Formats: sequence, C-alpha cells, structure tokens
Amino acid sequence: MARSTAANAKEERVLTLRELNRALLERQLLLKRRKLGVQQAVERLCALQAQYSLSPYIALWSRLTGFRRDQLTRALEEREVVKSTLFRITLHITSARDYPYYAAAFLPAAQEMTARVTPEQIAKLSRRVHAAAKKPLTHKQLEALAAEEMGGRWRTRTLAPLVHLPPSGTWRFWGRPELLSMQTWLGVDLPDREEGAERIVERHLAAFGPATQQDLLRFAGVRVGDLRPGLERLELRIFRDERGRKLLDLPRAPLPDGETPAPIRFLPKWDSSILAYAPPERTRILPEKFRSTVIRKNGDVLPTVLVDGFVAATWNIDRKRGLAIEPLRRLTKAERAEIDEVGERLVAFFAD
Repeated sequence: MARSTAANAKEERVLTLRELNRALLERQLLLKRRKLGVQQAVERLCALQAQYSLSPYIALWSRLTGFRRDQLTRALEEREVVKSTLFRITLHITSARDYPYYAAAFLPAAQEMTARVTPEQIAKLSRRVHAAAKKPLTHKQLEALAAEEMGGRWRTRTLAPLVHLPPSGTWRFWGRPELLSMQTWLGVDLPDREEGAERIVERHLAAFGPATQQDLLRFAGVRVGDLRPGLERLELRIFRDERGRKLLDLPRAPLPDGETPAPIRFLPKWDSSILAYAPPERTRILPEKFRSTVIRKNGDVLPTVLVDGFVAATWNIDRKRGLAIEPLRRLTKAERAEIDEVGERLVAFFAD
C-alpha cells in the first residue's frame, strides 16, 4: 500500500457546505437507495449506533432497496455483522470483517485512558475477562470480574473484544444481553493495532469524509496517537472547508455537485451521519439552530427527517397515533406531501 502522510497531499480545493453535505449523503447511501447485502452495506456505512434496537433497522431501510427486517436479524444470527460496545464505549453494529480491526485499535486506547489503573492491572483483568468470556456471560457477571478495579462498570467492557449474542441487536429486543468473546464467536484473533488504526481511518473517511482529524478522533473516541499509523499508512487527499479547516479524504472518493437533488430521508435515533463529526462540523447535515432540539442534554439524538439533505423535522411512530412529524422549519406543501408519502412507507415497515 502506498505510504504518505496527509501533510504530503497537495490538493486543497475549498468545498462548500452543500458539497460536503452531498458527499456525506452519497457515502451514507442517502442520495439513492442501493441494492446491497447487509454486511456490505454496514461496511460502506462504517458502523451503525445500536443502543436503541430499532435504529439499525431504520437506518438500513432508509438506505437499501427493498430492505426487510429479517435481513439484519439473519445477518446477526449468521455472524456477518456483530453488535458490540465499541467507539466511545457505545453500542454499535459493525461488519464481522471489520470488527476485529476496530477492536484492535479502540480497546487498547480505551484501556490506556482508564484513570488510576496500571498496564499490569489491565493485563491481569483482561486475561480474567478473556477466560470467562469463552462462555456466555452477562454484563452483571462481567462487572463482578473487574468493575471495582476499573473504577466503574462501563470500562469493564473495554477489557476484551466482546460481542452480543443474538437476540441482542434484533428488532425490539429490550432484554439483558449475553456476551461472548470475539475469538469464540467469530473464530478469529485480533490483528495488529496499527492495522486496526488504518481500518478505522479508511472506513470513516469512506463513510463520512472529507473530514477533519478531530472528526476522526471524536467518532472513535481515541487520541491522535492511536490513529496516527492509519493516517501515515494511507494516501490521503487534502481539502479545505469554507472556514479554512483542513479536511482529509481518500483518493477518488465521491464528491457530488452541491446542487445534486436529495430525496426525503428518515433517520433513526443516534444516526451516525449526525454524530460522526466534532461540533460544529455537524452543520453539514444538522443546522446549528436545530442542534439543541435534536441533540438533547442527556445525550439522546432524536429521529430526524432530511429535506434537501439537511435536518428539517423530527419524527416518531406511536402504535396508537401512528406517524407524527414535528417540523423544525416551515415546510412547503410539496415537501410535506413527500414526507407524508415516505412516512407511510416507514409505518408499513414498522407494521410488517
């Protein structure tokens, strides 16, 4: 693979907000639905946030032609995709081919950022969790192994590559998940940490680029040194945004015209297309004046409707009252009619 640093790239074309918006929509499969398998689609999207069980299903429905709920359920059961605690110690669904690389870079970084725990203690606790996770265990059992030493229960989830066993991750699953080691579930070992860093940078830029270095770090929840091998291994292009900030991108990655038509799209709670950037860069899809409405102080991110590529409304489906749309700006009659038409199809997807 060609090796050069981002600093060696020479092209610094200035990209407008609308050009960045259309690049994001194209890479997130939101300009046109595609006919892809679930594993291939998830790889294109980098990772789907999955703390709300319906979100990955809605995300794929908005992006794939003829997507059915059983397709994602089957992909989880057949070990093509996995649910795990990953970037930012948050639940994600990723391709089973990508997960070992992501974990190889993220988990050591998260362990090293754990306060008041020595590398020797981390290694001891990690061996303890690996041994226990050869058989299914619950979060409660995991926390009993290491929560006291790690200074809290959340950090115990970074001690080993642990995947959620189905039915965790499936439609409307709200129960207590069982965890198993990646090695046992997928039959593979962790690759080199530098290879993991390269995979994170490559997948993030392919799915969300062009992006700043800070966007990469914010998405993954790591330090610049953790991703430096990936930044150095990949041949990258340089752009600037209208504020002069440096944007990194992959060669030949798509950059549609800023006036490319963008259809109505419904995004689920915590959709990664909104959360893949460090503020204020989220303005490429979420206007700043709507940020506090969409991203709540408690961390919730409401399900949204894209109109002309940007968040313009929130939505909810209630079993009794059906689809409710809350506009964030004035919608034209044509926009509202198209929202209602797409929304009816989403209601049917819920009821299927």
